[in-house]
Amino acid sequence: PEIQEEICRKDDRLLTLLKDVYVESTDPPVQVKVGGGEHLPCKQEEKRLTKLGNLGDLDVKKVPKGKISIVEALTLLNNHKLHPQIWTAEKIAAEYSLELKEVNSLLEFFIPFAVQEFPKETKKAI
Repeated sequence: PEIQEEICRKDDRLLTLLKDVYVESTDPPVQVKVGGGEHLPCKQEEKRLTKLGNLGDLDVKKVPKGKISIVEALTLLNNHKLHPQIWTAEKIAAEYSLELKEVNSLLEFFIPFAVQEFPKETKKAI
């Protein structure tokens, strides 16, 4: 309780000192370089049109080179799973403008889901 009283009590001497304080602040002037950015080359990413199948309405239309969209990734993974002799890593890299190392990693670590439906007679055994 004594501490609370000390906190709530006004100190007139400190209030008069606080009223005498005056702070003036200014920002330093901003220096702008004239014509500094005119000669910088503008780097734009090269984009390519996506190779869309029947899911084309769900996907983007253009992607930067070296990247693929979700629908393209699912499509190329499924093509490789169904026909690995035709859809090799080299062909996928050339077809989608990707690096071979990245395509090999993609084919190794990402596997599309396969939905399997069990016949009715085996449901009881499960």
